[in-house]
Amino acid sequence: MNPLCRFTPRHTARFLHAALLWLLCFSLLPLHASAQDTETPPDFPPEAQADAVPTAPQSFEQPSFEQLVQQLAGGSLRDRAATVQQLSSQSDERLADIFNALVSGDLLANKDKPPVVAIRNGDQLTDALSGAELADSKGLRRIPVNNSLRTQLRGQVAQLNLNHPNTDKRYAAVQRFIRDGVDAETAALLQAHQQVEESGRVQDAIRTALAVYQLQSPERDVRLAAIDELSGSLEQEARNALRGIAENDADAELRSAAAEAIESIQGRISFYRFVENLFFGLSLGSVLLLAAIGLAITFGVMGVINMAHGELIMIGAYTTWGVQVLFPDLIEWSLLIAIPAAFLITALVGIAIERGVIRFLYGRPLETLLATFGLSLVLQQAVRTLFSPLNRSVSSPEWISGTLSINPVLSITYTRLYILIFGLMVFFALMLVMKRTTLGLKVRAVSQNRAMARAVGVRSSWVDALTFGLGSGVAGVAGVALSQLTNVGPNLGQAYIIDSFMVVVFGGVGNLWGTLVSAMSLGLINNFLEPYAGAMLAKVLVLIMLILFIQKKPKGLFPQKGRAAAD
Repeated sequence: MNPLCRFTPRHTARFLHAALLWLLCFSLLPLHASAQDTETPPDFPPEAQADAVPTAPQSFEQPSFEQLVQQLAGGSLRDRAATVQQLSSQSDERLADIFNALVSGDLLANKDKPPVVAIRNGDQLTDALSGAELADSKGLRRIPVNNSLRTQLRGQVAQLNLNHPNTDKRYAAVQRFIRDGVDAETAALLQAHQQVEESGRVQDAIRTALAVYQLQSPERDVRLAAIDELSGSLEQEARNALRGIAENDADAELRSAAAEAIESIQGRISFYRFVENLFFGLSLGSVLLLAAIGLAITFGVMGVINMAHGELIMIGAYTTWGVQVLFPDLIEWSLLIAIPAAFLITALVGIAIERGVIRFLYGRPLETLLATFGLSLVLQQAVRTLFSPLNRSVSSPEWISGTLSINPVLSITYTRLYILIFGLMVFFALMLVMKRTTLGLKVRAVSQNRAMARAVGVRSSWVDALTFGLGSGVAGVAGVALSQLTNVGPNLGQAYIIDSFMVVVFGGVGNLWGTLVSAMSLGLINNFLEPYAGAMLAKVLVLIMLILFIQKKPKGLFPQKGRAAAD
């Protein structure tokens, strides 16, 4: 072997040492060049030195609210979560609606640059940024979120709603905190907001949320104070927390205090359940009042057994449906239009029935019963022929929809509340007509002594027609109200005809005040019996009690006096 080519370990060490030195030199060259670039020679004038000093890098411009909303349409779920975090620091009144839509899957966007972001509310689309209504949904797709992002969004929405100007929104936000669990951060947020909250209902909810959090405190006195605070709360989460302490806590005094708090809460719940049953009983009574008050005139005052009364209610309900079909853009006003329309239409039908059939059968009640029963079948078949036998759905205006939540265990539907008020308004309006108008005076005169009324110049035949028309018109108004509770169909009136006769007979034939009292009484009795006996058995029991009552008092609760009673 050539001795010049020999490669010994000594040569290897020298070679590695030289290589390391070269690498060190090359690594120092950029630093030296950088130092030369940034240093200014000392003999430069001050102006040149100032020019040689590099300017500080400009700060990164934060994206606007509109840009962040548009960023939600693209990117991965991780990018979307980061965008949501950036949006949560923005103070914009549109943010809560955007987050709510994103949680519910109603935030849509297209693939334009920049994208159009829209909020879907039923069949309506609005631009999330401008609020303008969008006519076309072409190209819009749902912006996806996963469970983690959805949880994050719900928390952000709750925090936004906590500062919302609407009291209901703030109350719902606190309830959301209670349901999801209150941690130290949330407790601090609620305590800070408690100082500025003006609504007593929201204040109570905040105190409940803080008390639920304080139940986890290691201090015994704090937990006792929290139990005392929760003893006045009706929230389900508060009861669950107290039940857990009453059953599982190691401290006997805490268990006893929690048990007493639960007992106190149950007493309040029972009271509010009673109030709720009372309201629904009066609501059912108002439905019976509306269905029966027209019959109280035709049957009670005129003595005509009108078995077609239920079909007059049906005509009023179909009038409401027809108004909404003719004026589809006036749903909010449809009931106000339908009330006079239903009254006029059914009143004209009633006058036609009286002039065509009833006036030949006065004094023969059984024949009027058979004749009006036949008319009821004719009217039912006419409706089936004209509108088909299928049920029709009547839309409820927004102002009559929804629920009035008084507390967590007591809620009242606006529909029932408005029908109760409407039934009382119709009753007192009818009382005013009967007591303070010429028509009412003549009706009472003819009903008490027809011959004497004729002798003093009262045209009893036209009074009969107008009276029957008045009772029929009130039945049509009842149909408007009932269209908000059930579907409109040919058999709608059959469900109320028997109840209407029960109300009139129980209250006293011909007595409107008796009709009011009997309708409310039967509604309350039926509603309080239903939880124990069921709907059908409750009706049977009410009918049996009514039969027994009539056996003792055949003339009802408020019998007529004078000549009418003798007749």
